[in-house]
Amino acid sequence: MNTQMPVDLLIHSAAQLLTVAGPGPKCSAAQREIGLLEDGAVAVAEGHIVALGPTAELRQRFSARETIDATGRVVLPGFVDAHTHAVFAGERAGEFEQRLAGASYLEIMAAGGGIMATVRATRAASLEQLLAESRPRLDAMLAHGTTTAEVKTGYGLNTADELKILAAIHRLDAEHPLDLVPTFLGAHAIPGEYAGQADEYVDLIIQEMLPIVARDEGRGMRRGVRGMRYEVRRTEDASSLLPHNSSLIPHSSPLFCDVFCEEGAFTLAQSRRILEAARRLGLGLKIHADEFTALGGAALAAELGATSADHLAATPEEDLRRLAAAGVIAVLLPGTTFGLGQTHYADARRMIELGVPVALGSDLNPGTCWCESMPFIIALACRYLRLTPAEAIVAATRNAAYASGVGDRVGSLEVGKQADIIILALPDYRHLAYRFGRNPVQTVIKTGEVVVRA
Repeated sequence: MNTQMPVDLLIHSAAQLLTVAGPGPKCSAAQREIGLLEDGAVAVAEGHIVALGPTAELRQRFSARETIDATGRVVLPGFVDAHTHAVFAGERAGEFEQRLAGASYLEIMAAGGGIMATVRATRAASLEQLLAESRPRLDAMLAHGTTTAEVKTGYGLNTADELKILAAIHRLDAEHPLDLVPTFLGAHAIPGEYAGQADEYVDLIIQEMLPIVARDEGRGMRRGVRGMRYEVRRTEDASSLLPHNSSLIPHSSPLFCDVFCEEGAFTLAQSRRILEAARRLGLGLKIHADEFTALGGAALAAELGATSADHLAATPEEDLRRLAAAGVIAVLLPGTTFGLGQTHYADARRMIELGVPVALGSDLNPGTCWCESMPFIIALACRYLRLTPAEAIVAATRNAAYASGVGDRVGSLEVGKQADIIILALPDYRHLAYRFGRNPVQTVIKTGEVVVRA
């Protein structure tokens, strides 16, 4: 008599299965804990993980509609990219040449280039054009193992175009396998029409943009997209092993508000006004802080209880201690420093010593880091942020998920979590950072379905 329980998918015989399991975001010594299991297996039903363990045990317990033999390969959670600007129109290759000739990022920005160049192209683009230009970037991210990504607005800088970008993010979230977490970044730069009137533009963000964005999100107005998703759809067979299996539990992506607190962008006082207004409306908080200059953005993030503070290449130690005490996640972006040809990277080693949870993001954008590859970001993080391969994997999975507000359902391989899984054509997880310049991702599984098979 066959007593095996049927499941949809069984991945077995992994040389290394990395669960990255544990409570909350990982910090200090726990940042190295990847939950390595040799000859590991994972069983999936209804898009969720129902069991993990030794291959022999799971092959005895379950019969699967589909099996994947991961012999000689590494299995781990799909990457979560905690900081992107993936929806935009146009490109800025000319600025790359300008920087090679010696122009700085801030000099290019002051001359009307930089962010404003992309703003002009994005304002001129229709929604359909934005979708068409952005889809290939999401395809490339998925092929490199990213299964969830935070995506910011910020290339509209007026109410209509910021909402257009937000609508594009929701459409792409509905149509593409990648799960996208939206962030409103109306405070990305001062638009040209508000030159010399920065406080008036801040008033527009607070009085008009934020209330509309918060209202639409609160009503679930996803402009024709899938809206609510469900953690459990049925209870028979292996899905009875899932937590909360007796009810449907709807969830949607959180909405964040971000501010670029930097010289030439928004002052500390202006950033405070915007973030406090966003908090009153119930939005999660993020901040671009201390990318080039320490203006106090990291300390503001700690004071306001932000989910994350991003960049942090110039953050003084006293503000790092504040981040640690407040539990704010540091989202580090080594691809941006590399893309700018600079050498001053964020001090991730000190952050970990102080107990700051460290996450990684690509900062995918047209000006400073057009990079869709989280494996390359991990390789940079190990070399220039001095993370160990294990710390970098935690930063690119579990911690990045918590920095994006979705750590309860993705970022690790645990029973009940969404089955977002990648298989690397590598024999050891350390090779993910050790080898670079090619894509090591062989298979991508999103909510239990194979969406990329190399």
